[in-house]
Amino acid sequence: MSIILSAIGQGLLWGLLGLGLYLTFRILDFPDLTVEGTFPLGACVCVAAITHGLSPFIGLLLSLLAGALAGLATGLLYTKLNIPNILAGILVMTGMYSIDLRILGRSNVGLLNYQTFFNYDFIQQLPDYLGAIVIGVIFVVVVITLLTGFINTDLGQAFVATGDNERMAASFGINTDNTKILGLMVSNGIIGLAGGMIAQHDGYADVNMGIGTIVIGLAAIIIGEVLLPNLSLSGRLIAIIIGSIAYRFVILIVLQLGFNTNDTKLLSAIILALCLAIPVLRHKLKLDHLFNQGGQKS
Repeated sequence: MSIILSAIGQGLLWGLLGLGLYLTFRILDFPDLTVEGTFPLGACVCVAAITHGLSPFIGLLLSLLAGALAGLATGLLYTKLNIPNILAGILVMTGMYSIDLRILGRSNVGLLNYQTFFNYDFIQQLPDYLGAIVIGVIFVVVVITLLTGFINTDLGQAFVATGDNERMAASFGINTDNTKILGLMVSNGIIGLAGGMIAQHDGYADVNMGIGTIVIGLAAIIIGEVLLPNLSLSGRLIAIIIGSIAYRFVILIVLQLGFNTNDTKLLSAIILALCLAIPVLRHKLKLDHLFNQGGQKS
């Protein structure tokens, strides 16, 4: 039972990464590789803040701000300097490594004997692993509520229109460069927040902890879309969280079968590849009508 609760808690916390990535990957149609630099940046900023005497909440706010600044850098490189989007993300991601080292002072720093969200007294009194679920649910609900509210504003609709059809959005007087920059800032801000949360949960920050995070975020998005297709925006955001939890269970099952933990990233890539291949396999096996009917019924 403890393993199941742990997987749910991990899924909720890592689901924040999927929510942030969804804004660029699905809505803005922007392949943002900044993610693998933003995530450890958020973790390093949060840990550095806590070890310097700031509260865990302030640490998370600084993580969010740091992530937003990373997104701003990528946005400016792409929109103002006309650097291709993938390359802009790679440049910022690469630069973040040196910044992380400067923030921490070394490659990793632990939070042993420091206050975090996960060792507050009221969390410690909960059954094992339930604390991560409670905190995860709170943050997921807050982020989904804020994102849904943002998308329903005029600015949010301009952001969606830019991702759907940039030329049409520009013809309506929308400054698409600004909406792209805004989207990247919001997306990477949430990803930085996720890095801070994971750092507090795991009890440390490491400059290399961002490796493979984009695969984890994409897996949450794709699995959520496969399990729960044809939903409203808020439903899709919830589906990402469900996809993140499902992904954690898949990894758990695979490890229980005897695979080495060193193979986790390889397994993550294989799982994501299989999920991405499902639409193609569905079409080749002529099963599209079954899934379409399922979507209409829902």
